[in-house]
Amino acid sequence: MSLAAVTIDAIRCPLCGQPNRCAMEAERESGAKQPPCWCTQVDFSRELLGGLPPEARGIACICRACATASTAAAQKPQ
Repeated sequence: MSLAAVTIDAIRCPLCGQPNRCAMEAERESGAKQPPCWCTQVDFSRELLGGLPPEARGIACICRACATASTAAAQKPQ
């Protein structure tokens, strides 16, 4: 049995596959200075980060929609 190689796209959210709009990645790709990314101002829950595929950790940013949905779910009364 062989395992297929997984390719991580740094500009796509590893959770939903949509563009993550990371300013740091945009700067790395274009060389053009960007303002601080929204993600530097957000606390990501351990649960959200724990849901990342191991091969995406430290490579691809979570998008704002997934981060917002996770925050809303964490704040929802049980």
